[in-house]
Amino acid sequence: MADREAITAAEHAVLDLITLDEIRELAVDLVRAVGQNPPGEEGPTVDVLAAACEARGLAVTTTEVEPGRSNVSAVLAGGSGPGLLLLGHTDVVPVGDNWTVPPFGGQVRDGRLFGRGSADMKGGLAACVVALSALRRAGVGLTGPVELAAVVDEEETGKGIRAYLADGDRSGFAGCVVAEPTDLQTIIAARGDSYVEIAVTGRAAHSGKPSDGLNAIYGAAAVVTELERWHGELSDARHPLVGAATWSVGQIAGGTGTSTVPAECLITADRRLLPEEKGETVLAETTGRIEALRLDERGLGVEVTMTMQMPGFETAPDDRLVATARRAVSDAGGPDLPLAGWTAACDGGFIARDAGVPVIVLGPGSVAEQAHRADESVSLEELLVAARTYALCAMRLLTD
Repeated sequence: MADREAITAAEHAVLDLITLDEIRELAVDLVRAVGQNPPGEEGPTVDVLAAACEARGLAVTTTEVEPGRSNVSAVLAGGSGPGLLLLGHTDVVPVGDNWTVPPFGGQVRDGRLFGRGSADMKGGLAACVVALSALRRAGVGLTGPVELAAVVDEEETGKGIRAYLADGDRSGFAGCVVAEPTDLQTIIAARGDSYVEIAVTGRAAHSGKPSDGLNAIYGAAAVVTELERWHGELSDARHPLVGAATWSVGQIAGGTGTSTVPAECLITADRRLLPEEKGETVLAETTGRIEALRLDERGLGVEVTMTMQMPGFETAPDDRLVATARRAVSDAGGPDLPLAGWTAACDGGFIARDAGVPVIVLGPGSVAEQAHRADESVSLEELLVAARTYALCAMRLLTD
């Protein structure tokens, strides 16, 4: 630990209860539990997580969001004051190809835990659980509760966090720490994300006489060109912490055969949002841009739909949560890194927008170098530092 003199005796008592063996054992069990999304297999991970929290004396509640898909809440009781929310998710992206280790083997080698979700973010969940356990065993008197909320469907459309917010008033927190992988850097701003579908409709005809039809793919091509042009324009307005908003066309599907003029074409695009942007505004702007292409004058129909939106967030650098977390990382033996922004999106944006709670992202592992990749892994030492950091944050925010 970097500076033992900066840590109180009460804090030492808690940190001494946080062991690498306990974190490693739980993280391995979580990685070995399947949780791919799609299709939405969080059930085994939820079972392991809930059992681990119950075994450590936390008050556990599971709330079904969809059949076989439940959010988990584990609470360490405190006083009646504002609490601290530790936020995570139980789903992982599909395994994919090119693995050289078993994706769900939970293999430990050279000080790292390997497996899908080890960094994003089952390692972070394990660190949260062990931190809460140490606080409980040390008998720390907290002025407010600490809750670990582990929700489903973060990797897709955010059904879990929406259900969590709809299930009660979540404004009674002094702050929220999202335990996503940030290389233990304190992230105070993140972009949001949205999925936009643009359906172009025309009229089918024989390709031998294409003038008898209305080619939906030609109309879609004009839309894709406009989105690419718009993406370039967005690069001129960069947020100081998270960079620019972006467009990326991810999928195009249309037509029924080479010899038929296509009557339909569907474009699916990803639009990253700046912290202050609203999905509704982007949807209106997108509709206006496409209307300006005048595809209707070519006999084509267009429908624009936003199928998913995840808000971004930005927390003031002088917020108490920010200062507390950054100091806690250093005191826990982690790196002393500057405050930063995140180009990724996470469920923390919903907490900031809908509950009005200050949010940071802070966790073990690398979203850039490990998350969503083959042979995903996380450093065991980072898991230990993360658990110590979460415990220190809780004590420093929720004790008199």
